[in-house]
Amino acid sequence: MHVTPVVWWVTIVVTAAILLVDVVVIGRRPHEPSRKETVVALSVFVGLAVLFGMGVWLFAGGRYGGEFLAGWLTEYSLSIDNLFIFIVIMNKLSVPRELQQSALLIGIVLALVLRGVFIAVGAAAIAEFSWVFYLFGLFLVVTAVNLARESGEDEGGYDEPRIVRWARRHLRLSEEWNGARLTVRQAGSRYVTPMFIVVLTLGMTDLLFALDSIPAIYGLTREPYLVLTANIFALMGLRQLYFLIGDLLQRLVFLSYGLAFLLLFIGMKLILHAMHENTLPFVNGGEHISWAPDIPIWVSLAMIVGTLAVTTVLSLAADRRRAT
Repeated sequence: MHVTPVVWWVTIVVTAAILLVDVVVIGRRPHEPSRKETVVALSVFVGLAVLFGMGVWLFAGGRYGGEFLAGWLTEYSLSIDNLFIFIVIMNKLSVPRELQQSALLIGIVLALVLRGVFIAVGAAAIAEFSWVFYLFGLFLVVTAVNLARESGEDEGGYDEPRIVRWARRHLRLSEEWNGARLTVRQAGSRYVTPMFIVVLTLGMTDLLFALDSIPAIYGLTREPYLVLTANIFALMGLRQLYFLIGDLLQRLVFLSYGLAFLLLFIGMKLILHAMHENTLPFVNGGEHISWAPDIPIWVSLAMIVGTLAVTTVLSLAADRRRAT
């Protein structure tokens, strides 16, 4: 897939413009968004993602269009699961409801920057060393097993990232929120506000999430442009999703199992791909393994959609039985 520098820059500029509009609008009037506001905004972002996928399909072919849609759905699904932790963070840090939208927005901007770095590093590693797919695949398999084991455990055991604990110990921390401001001057000295701690926690937590989401999407496409845009569209709708389905998240009891299965599937797909293009001298004498198939993207897309559909149906059915 050939992506010109102009397309890259247009994508970055448009993304920055959308985020800037969000920052200005929310910065002027911090508030808890209404259901209508979240539904409209979420519909726009989902619609834009689908239109973008159709555009890729039209101009670059069905293979790349399918890769984008599969990657976007996977990143979006992982983001939904991550909302559990975001809710825990907001509750533990006692973030006022009217400021939660601002905290999420700043955290998302930070997450986009951090993920951009991860994507660039991953692309460079893949271009230079094909055996990286072995590492990505094994990492996803281990992550899938751990996620399945931890499913259903109480998220109340969440621990702050070490850098957040360091910030609490070494930085002057104001007791007052001061709206969405990250720092404030008091008695001639500069203090960080509780919002700074919230944003730092969200950003570092998302960085940990990227450790499995970036290898996962590289298991569906090797195109850095598609990896980046899939992450952009997934994160852009995350803020609205947080307010729209916060209560519904508690009912999706099998979501983590479904995501664990998807990570396992993508991990095995990466390992098979690495075997298909094997260059490691101690594996099959450095020759590719002919019987290892490359799973086509339509199979991956069908697996992702099917798993999410079954997981949602089973979760809601179990919740309905529990309520009766």
